[in-house]
Amino acid sequence: MDGRGLLNFSSNDYLGLANHPEVIKAAIEGTERYGVGSGSAHLLCGHSHAHHALEEELADFTGRERALLFSTGYMANLGVIIALLGKGDAVFEDRLNHASLLDGGLHSGARCKRFRHADTEDLMTALRKAEAKNRLIVSDGVFSMDGDLAPIPELVKIAADNHAWLMVDDAHGIGVLGDKGSGSCGYFGLTQEDVPVLMATLGKAFGTFGAFVAGSEELIETLIQRARTYIYTTAMPASLAEASRTTLRLVMADDWRRDRLAALTQRFTEGGRQLGLQLPESRSAIQVLLLGDSQRALSVSEALLQQGILVGAIRPPTVPRGTARLRITFSAQHQFQHVDRLLDALEKILL
Repeated sequence: MDGRGLLNFSSNDYLGLANHPEVIKAAIEGTERYGVGSGSAHLLCGHSHAHHALEEELADFTGRERALLFSTGYMANLGVIIALLGKGDAVFEDRLNHASLLDGGLHSGARCKRFRHADTEDLMTALRKAEAKNRLIVSDGVFSMDGDLAPIPELVKIAADNHAWLMVDDAHGIGVLGDKGSGSCGYFGLTQEDVPVLMATLGKAFGTFGAFVAGSEELIETLIQRARTYIYTTAMPASLAEASRTTLRLVMADDWRRDRLAALTQRFTEGGRQLGLQLPESRSAIQVLLLGDSQRALSVSEALLQQGILVGAIRPPTVPRGTARLRITFSAQHQFQHVDRLLDALEKILL
């Protein structure tokens, strides 16, 4: 930054694949074959062999019948919820869901009810009160600003008992959790029948760009016909699809990356708690240091920057008032010495 090297704890490149030489090579070869841009929407002439192959591979990876690529996770979430719901329907969202999920609910025309974070009792109360033709329960798998996992197995049962669909946004779980990086649903051993609508992004643990929705044949065909954010936009470059095919293979093959992440986060949480830092429980690569006051969060972030460490200060309205924090994210590229350097710096600043 401004010619100065920084130790980065703000990236979502959890597995350290964004600069992997094989991924870069795949992107270059894809560009040489397909060109820089796709040139059109998927449904006209923008859908290449690379896109199609990636969709089939992502479906296999997630254990779903089909997968559909979207240009961004935000577009995927808006497209899915608006395509599936309308007036007379109801959507039930965790209060800490990502903004794209909340916006999808608000723009769908359905009645939108937000339940208390991870509070299944509050969700059931809302479902019992709702009179709706179609019901959709929506939750992050891993919450992006807290790092905690949603109670997905409980949500599965609640959805089944109340004749509702369940949608999980696994942007921060895919690649990191579960067998071979299968994500939050894989971590809990859940299938397509349990979670009919699965969304995940390629721009975090996969290190590339874009997103996908995976589910049944009927779901994907419905989205192709009704998801406006899929229909009316230019397809992602085919070179990125080729790069993502390479990262998918690395995600599945390189268990050591997930092992490294787990070891790094354990070292940080154990060291942080020995220092008396307020660190909520998190099994993901996202670790949160709660500071409360927005100005204090900014001051600590700036003090870390002065010591050559980049950590973003997260403040309202991104998080609730009084819960400003440092959002610390780990990558498989980090070493134990980097964690120790961060802990030493926090000790000097806060204690």
